Amino acid sequence: MAAAVTVPEALRLRYVRTRQGREWLDGLPELVETALVDFGMVTDPGAASHSWHGHGALVVPVRSAAGGTPAVLKFPYPHPESATEAAALQLWNGTGAVRLLAQDPAGTALLLERLDPGTTLAGVPVQQAAEVWGGLIRMLSLPSGDDPLWAAVPSVAEHAEQLSDQLPADWEALGRPFERWLLEEALQVCQTRGVVGRRWNRDVLVHADLHCENVLHRLAPHSGWAAIDPQAVLGEPEYAVAPMLWNRLQDLDPEAPEQSLQDRLSLLCDAGGLDPDAAREWSILREVVNAVDYVGEGQHGDAQRSVWVASALAGRSHPGLPPVWDLPAA
Repeated sequence: MAAAVTVPEALRLRYVRTRQGREWLDGLPELVETALVDFGMVTDPGAASHSWHGHGALVVPVRSAAGGTPAVLKFPYPHPESATEAAALQLWNGTGAVRLLAQDPAGTALLLERLDPGTTLAGVPVQQAAEVWGGLIRMLSLPSGDDPLWAAVPSVAEHAEQLSDQLPADWEALGRPFERWLLEEALQVCQTRGVVGRRWNRDVLVHADLHCENVLHRLAPHSGWAAIDPQAVLGEPEYAVAPMLWNRLQDLDPEAPEQSLQDRLSLLCDAGGLDPDAAREWSILREVVNAVDYVGEGQHGDAQRSVWVASALAGRSHPGLPPVWDLPAA
């Protein structure tokens, strides 16, 4: 039964270039077969042509062998960003996020509530999408507690402290790929919002990749929207805003895209009850980090997109960038 499950070509191409990726791809058939048996599931008819995937996981639609209840089996690629997913989903327990039904001890397979893969916030007008997003932020922002699951969730304030040294070194090593003033904007955020510089602790559980494609509609008879694919961190809730800014750039006002981006930030903060200054600062830092990472990976178009977003949020124009419409989509 598992042998009929086909790995989508886009997912295969993403991981076939490294030895670790090839080993993961080669092991997927056995992982799927084992998970089906362990969780008492069967693949849905047509699973060979309808397996889904995100950026870093195979997702197989399944049904309970006993009762036909729809679900999905998710097989995440083993990387640090996926390590917190199961803990976060357990802490949210289906409130604002997809419900985790079961997992294997090694974390190589997650059994999840099935959502509607064809209905995401990407198809919703930005104003309405912001309202949905803001409601989810309010539900997902759990204050930290004593549950041992919290130990798996890293602190963004601590990471900001580490970036104070790491970012300048990486920027120099990569040949100063963008102007120094933008690097200094990011370092200022490290100083004011890192562990040492911040004035208070408002840390909550944050979905750090909460953009429109990661919000799906629930299946009938349930209603409403749910977040998927959390890259969970512990930090200020404003840390969650950035992905909604670097995605859907094509929806910005063509007459004034920079101001339109600033307006979107305000819209999101109003919807989620967030501090716009904190959201702007975290978003600048996150996009500068992204730009450095993209340059290091040779993805210069994506790096230019990150520089454009960070510069627009800082209220300045960065030279040498193409028009926002010519930047690659996130």
